[in-house]
Amino acid sequence: GKFFAGLSQCGAWGCFDEFNRIDIEVLSVVAQQLLTIQNSMKAGLDVMNFEGREMPLKHSFAVFITMNPGYAGRTELPDNLKALFRPMAMMIPDYALVAEVMLFSEGFETSKDLSRKMTKLYKLSSEQLSQQDHYDFGMRALKSLLVMAGGLKRGFPDLDEQVVLIRAMRDANLPKFLSADCELFENLIMDLFPGKVVPEGDAGDLERAIIESINEVDLQPKDTFVTKVVQLYETFNVRFGVMLVGPTGGAKTTNYQILKSAMTKLRDEGHPDDSFQKIHPYVFNPKCIKMGELYGEYNLGTGEWTDGLGSTLIRNAVADQTMEKKWVVFDGPVDAIWIENMNTVLDDNKKLCLMSGEIIQMSGTMNMIFEVQDLAVASPATVSRCGMIYVEPSSMGWEPLKDSWMNTLPPLMEPHKPRLEELFTWLVKPCMAFVRKNCKELIPTSDINLPFALMNIFDSMIDEFRVELDEGVDFDEDVMTPKDQKIFVDCVFLFSTVWSIGGTTENEGREKFDFFLRKLVDGKVDPSPDRTDFDLGPGLEITPPTEKRV
Repeated sequence: GKFFAGLSQCGAWGCFDEFNRIDIEVLSVVAQQLLTIQNSMKAGLDVMNFEGREMPLKHSFAVFITMNPGYAGRTELPDNLKALFRPMAMMIPDYALVAEVMLFSEGFETSKDLSRKMTKLYKLSSEQLSQQDHYDFGMRALKSLLVMAGGLKRGFPDLDEQVVLIRAMRDANLPKFLSADCELFENLIMDLFPGKVVPEGDAGDLERAIIESINEVDLQPKDTFVTKVVQLYETFNVRFGVMLVGPTGGAKTTNYQILKSAMTKLRDEGHPDDSFQKIHPYVFNPKCIKMGELYGEYNLGTGEWTDGLGSTLIRNAVADQTMEKKWVVFDGPVDAIWIENMNTVLDDNKKLCLMSGEIIQMSGTMNMIFEVQDLAVASPATVSRCGMIYVEPSSMGWEPLKDSWMNTLPPLMEPHKPRLEELFTWLVKPCMAFVRKNCKELIPTSDINLPFALMNIFDSMIDEFRVELDEGVDFDEDVMTPKDQKIFVDCVFLFSTVWSIGGTTENEGREKFDFFLRKLVDGKVDPSPDRTDFDLGPGLEITPPTEKRV
């Protein structure tokens, strides 16, 4: 009502985006308001009665609405409202022509040929790659690729244009692909650009700072992880909103924290590149609060406006006018309702429109990060607006976690680290493979959960090795003999293996696991030389008990 009253008095045009996301009860009222204004205009009135008050009416006033077809969070427009508007269907644009024009504007000379190849690649990718909720090969994906290609063209003006485009296509798409799709995507590029050799990109100072930051927090600088951190940085350069997607344990949180630390480190060193700035993250879980608490709401009794947590954090980030970067991190599951309200934030408008009428314009130093497990309930509108980084726990593996954990063991465990490495190598992989293949879990776990649980259980049972020794007291002689220490380590490790890797299955699975583990530690599993999934191992200092305890 406020919008229509103001616009009709000054004769302005108003465009209402995502109109069918308004509740059906409100749409009925909107239809009545518009009908009042339209009837007044048809009657040629210069003063109309609108919602009980007289106000001037200028006949240049017009209303446009845009809407997507119905999916979760959308409503069908009521017939009395539909009748007031002339519908106009938008056709799918000619991607090749759009790409050609944009490539010309970015400085490419062979844009006609390149645009055809690029659109063909996206068509083939959408048909041949696996169907994932976070994949998008639409217009927004194309546009961010073209922006990335333009940046590379200006950065490497003497490089072959086809090579520049291939590198941009890789940088824009490989971060979001599952490992199996990466290989197929590379083959598609080779078919479209035969014989082209693309030199590997070098992240230079950023990669160095990332590795230093990883070492500072006692983590392992594995190549796949460093690559994911670099990909996150590159995605920020072309997208305002970025989604870190993947199961728990894939290092999504660590990913952006390491990038934050690396960029801050480079700024402290006085790096000449202005894109490296200090980072201020604002982290919260949007799913643990109600919609009104997230974006703000009116108290229906008093009419008082209460600000929301999300809108307050975003307003605080906007208020900081320095060059330092602000990341608003939504660390929680996406649902079809709250994420839809971010649509105008994540597209080119970059505006958060609140129910109070306030519009918060995002600043150029801000970014939105969404840390989610999957996008099963997200609409195509949301997926297309964000850059995607898919983080697979399998690409990291549990071994880097084990290496970092080893560094946290008490000094008295130092002589036993080689033995622990031996036990991890021998037992963990075959036990996990057996559980995955033959047992049923009541609550599904990821492949990084189980070894992590093993380490936690082991950690909780080695208090004997954390004792403070008085001067002149020798641990080996006065507390525990070396032989007892070996037996102790083997016992605790076996106990931890049983109750972590074998502890998540139901009763039937536990019996199967018990039988398998006994055979494994006794060296009675298939000893044939062609066996590749595990070996017979070094054996244990002890024999597991055979009698059952009640």
